[in-house]
Parts: sequence; structure tokens; C-alpha cells
Amino acid sequence: MASGSASASASADKCPVDHSAFASSSKDTCPVDHSTHSSWSAILGRHSQDGHGAAELPDTPTPPANLPLEREVSSIPRVDGGNWVYPSQAQFFAAMARKDHNPQERDMRVIVPIHNAVNERAWQEILKWEAGQGGEKCGGVKLVSFKGRPNDRTPRAWWYSLLGYSPPFDRHDWIVDRCGSRMRYVIDFYTGHGGGAFGKNVSFFLDVRPALDNWEGVRLRTEHFWKRWFGNLWREPAKQENLHPKS
Repeated sequence: MASGSASASASADKCPVDHSAFASSSKDTCPVDHSTHSSWSAILGRHSQDGHGAAELPDTPTPPANLPLEREVSSIPRVDGGNWVYPSQAQFFAAMARKDHNPQERDMRVIVPIHNAVNERAWQEILKWEAGQGGEKCGGVKLVSFKGRPNDRTPRAWWYSLLGYSPPFDRHDWIVDRCGSRMRYVIDFYTGHGGGAFGKNVSFFLDVRPALDNWEGVRLRTEHFWKRWFGNLWREPAKQENLHPKS
């Protein structure tokens, strides 16, 4: 993951998912939509280690003066050059406050790095799908646009819910450019807990896959299914043959 800082005044300094639903400036955008009630503050802030509840919001969303202004540059390339840039802790606090998500200053140093890491993971999952699909011919795939759709549950998420799993707390659509060809990827974000005391070791599961709105998406999903299930069946006999030495 590339890291660094960038000026908040640059128009390109934003990150990939639309926060316009709760932020008045495009500078505050980044790859997770917090407009849903199940926002990062709800997922992480309620599990702060000291167990205190959310503090009362000030009359304005002005962030505390001691929150860092530095912004981390993501590893996610933009079509117009450079990489997307994540919001600073101060911008994150202000954006959440605008929508009355009761942000707490002490939580920003935990929420923001996790927020960034989850989106880096989402991009790495997309790169796995795109491997060998031709994007390397033009310098690699790039993220074109994004849309947070927390209230639009995907068919797969509905199916998992019927099986008894908790629904995702967020859903995004990312549009990727592959040498002039556009692909839409759907990302469902799930949360859970690892071992240890309640409220600690919050974990995330990302279900990333191409959307089935064109033949390319259908082809990628079909190949993935074939390799995952039938490819394993083909490899098993080969492994068994290797266990027996040749005479």
C-alpha cells in the first residue's frame, strides 16, 4: 500500500466511494459510503475499548483542532493519473458529524486506518479478478467511479440472509477501466468479531465479484466458478498419482 499525504485543496484528492449523501464537498469522498445508519461509526465506534457511549455533537461539524489533517494516498489508480486519496481523520470526523453519526475524536485513529485498509483489500480482490484479462497492456486497470448503495441488497446477500447469515452493512459498485473497456464490480461488506473480548478484534469480510450486467461479467463469474469447483476435482487425481512412486 502506498502511503503519503496530499493537499485537501486539490480536486483530484478524493477517494473512490461517494460520500455526497452526507458530505457537502467532494474532497471528503472516499471508498466507503457512510450514509447508511450502519456506518463505520456504528460498526466500530460503539465498540471503543473504554466502553463509553457517543458524546454529544457540537453545534457545527468542525472537527477537533488536534485531529490530523494528513491524508493517505491509496494504491488505487485513477484514470486521469495519480491515485485516489483517503480523507484525513479531521475530514472523516466532519463528514460523519454532518449526518449526525455522533463521531468521537478518540475513535478516528482506529476507524480511519481500518476504513482505508478495508478499501485496499477491496481493490486487491478486484485485481485478482482482473489478472490475465488484458489490463496489463495499458498499465493496469484503474478505478473510474464508484457508488455507495447501502439500501440495495444484492441477490447473493438476500440468499445468504435466507441461510441465516447477517446482512452486509454496506454495498458498493465500483467501475473499473480495462484499457478503455468498463467493468462494474459489486462489493458487499460484512462485519464480525474475532476472538477475545466483545468489542475487540472487529473483522470484515468482503464479497467482491463482477456484476452480471454484461457478457464479460458472466464470463468471468463462470470461469471463476469452473476453476474453483471443477478445477479442484481435476487436481485431486494428479495429487494422488504423485503419492505413488514410479516403479
